[in-house]
Amino acid sequence: MIQNPKRYTITAALPYTNGPIHIGHLAGVYVPADIYSRYLRLQGKDVAFICGSDEHGVAISMKAKKEGITPQEVIDKYDGIIRKSFSDFGISFDNYSRTSAKIHHDTAQEFFRTLYDNGDFIEEVTEQLYDAKANQFLADRFVVGTCPKCGNDGAYGDQCENCGSTLNATDLINPKSTITGETPVLKATKHWFLPLDRYTEFLTEWVLVGHKNDWKPNVYGQVKSWVDGGLEPRAVTRDLDWGIDVPVEGAEGKKLYVWFDAPIGYISSTKEWAAREGKDWEPYWKDEETKLVHFIGKDNIVFHCIIFPAMLKAEGSYILPDNVPANEFLNLEGNKLSTSKNWAVWLHEYLEEFPEKQDVLRYALTSNAPETKDNDFTWKDFQARNNNELVAIFGNFINRVVVLTNKYYDGIIPTPNEFSEVDEATLAELKAYPAVISSSVERYRFREALGELMNVARLGNKYLADEEPWKVMKDNPERVKTQMYVALQIATALSVLAEPFLPFTSTKLSKILNLGDLKEHFAGFSKFLKEKDRDAKDIFLDKTLGWNDISENSDLIPAGHKIGEAELLFAKIEDEEIQKQIDKLEATKTANLAESKQPEPQKDLIQFEDFAKMDIRVGTILEAEKMPKANKLLVLKVDTGIDVRTIVSGIAESFTPEEIIGKRVSVLANLAPRALRGVESQGMILMTTNAEGKLVFINPDADAPNGETVN
Repeated sequence: MIQNPKRYTITAALPYTNGPIHIGHLAGVYVPADIYSRYLRLQGKDVAFICGSDEHGVAISMKAKKEGITPQEVIDKYDGIIRKSFSDFGISFDNYSRTSAKIHHDTAQEFFRTLYDNGDFIEEVTEQLYDAKANQFLADRFVVGTCPKCGNDGAYGDQCENCGSTLNATDLINPKSTITGETPVLKATKHWFLPLDRYTEFLTEWVLVGHKNDWKPNVYGQVKSWVDGGLEPRAVTRDLDWGIDVPVEGAEGKKLYVWFDAPIGYISSTKEWAAREGKDWEPYWKDEETKLVHFIGKDNIVFHCIIFPAMLKAEGSYILPDNVPANEFLNLEGNKLSTSKNWAVWLHEYLEEFPEKQDVLRYALTSNAPETKDNDFTWKDFQARNNNELVAIFGNFINRVVVLTNKYYDGIIPTPNEFSEVDEATLAELKAYPAVISSSVERYRFREALGELMNVARLGNKYLADEEPWKVMKDNPERVKTQMYVALQIATALSVLAEPFLPFTSTKLSKILNLGDLKEHFAGFSKFLKEKDRDAKDIFLDKTLGWNDISENSDLIPAGHKIGEAELLFAKIEDEEIQKQIDKLEATKTANLAESKQPEPQKDLIQFEDFAKMDIRVGTILEAEKMPKANKLLVLKVDTGIDVRTIVSGIAESFTPEEIIGKRVSVLANLAPRALRGVESQGMILMTTNAEGKLVFINPDADAPNGETVN
């Protein structure tokens, strides 16, 4: 663990451009990475926060085939959606690139060539699955079959999503090509492999010994499992028609495997940023005084903690990550998030449907972050966190402070009188919070850090509730000046401490407090930067206060300064808005059921004479009532055209008696009578189920009279 690094390189996993960003991506990677980067900048640190679109590999090709467009059209479409979503949501990347850029192709090929020239690869001819009908080798994701470990018959050639096992396509039982549905054959092809087994000792020493105490248990445990299980050579090239050309002779038609080129995207994106900003990129990747941190989801642990470090070690000139604080997965309303099944809350749609509520989602996702285990996002919890916490605690405190300051002093900060013990204790507690929050952030416990931020708002609410300035004003207005001055110091501290977590709220609060007018009065943050000789972005020099000023200064907002009018920081979210989102998910669930529902296989053949024996008649339900002491049965009176008869039907859990009276039905009239709970049933109502699994009647057309037969 690096102490007092000179600079920070922060990477966030490159999102695949085969779909938009959803809340699982945000909770697992982008919100925690943004919190960390914003926090460091507020401390005046030199930060390069790097990301970009991952635009190669099988996922893109599969999406292109599914949508009937070219891979280039796929990546251009989703890169645009993703970029705008991140920007509108306030993710503060220093650079967001794309792996289709020339600088990335050049960087990835140069990296490969260096390892190739150093003899770090194994060249082998192996047998790979080949689709003869499509006339192409099949990448892992173009093969599905039965998992040899758990029996799941929908496993992919690289992983079983049911049991989580990592596989090779040749491991699958009964493999099928997803392109043509044909059974693939084995065919010889030449590829280059990175011999991971050569790096076992290095990985053992670096991770299992060196990071035993500072890496998250889920990350450490997965690395240990892989190392203990024995590392094997891993292919770095593939037979694909989309990706980066392998830059050596004899590799015509082959591409760099996406897992090899994607992490190099961090390096090429840094190069792109440095060139634009007039910086040298190399210290951010090659200086031992640089702290490199990868923010990823748990499905990327192996790539960032074993494979990419082995690549960097082989190259020889790069630093290794100081930490890889991978999160677990976020589920949605009790089910696993799924891009292919549209079971997600998409960021671009959220931003349209909940305008100016970016921080509400940031808050909900951070409060419920899957830091140590999989967690579940529900719309009801989202609503509760907004209404009961952001509105009732944070927003309520700020509103009371601003309203009272404008009411009593026309918005001008009063000059305090003598501080009481309560005042001094409150201000002392306030000064302690930056260090408390910092401790959590620097240990990547962002949920805990956010809780401490809310405790600052609780401190303010408690102070006002205990001191009751609205009552004291009647008898001791001089005392109220001190009370309001203390409350305003807390409000000002919140505007700074909230910035990494709730950046839009921080900006709004800073404007309400008119902090931008205080640069001449208080230049502590810029002074701090100058003293520390930090190279921070100009945007942060515009901040009146810095993180450390909260603990180092008592006069955060001075007497005589005029603040603005009250403005609600957060608005209550009503039940109707939440129900709309729940209904939207239910519609998705219904659509998925309809798409996945398979018809029952055809029954054994019968002769026409067998069918002719059935007397199916058009009828109408005249009466209906529940069978006593039976939850599933209704007793019906049905006009069959030839008589009115009693039929007992097991549909009580799907229909009430009232809603089916008058319903036109099809009746199997010559079914042998059967006694059910003492009532003789003389026939059967014909039913089926819809996409949701609910019973529906087989209705005849309205102009068919009762008694007509179905032939």
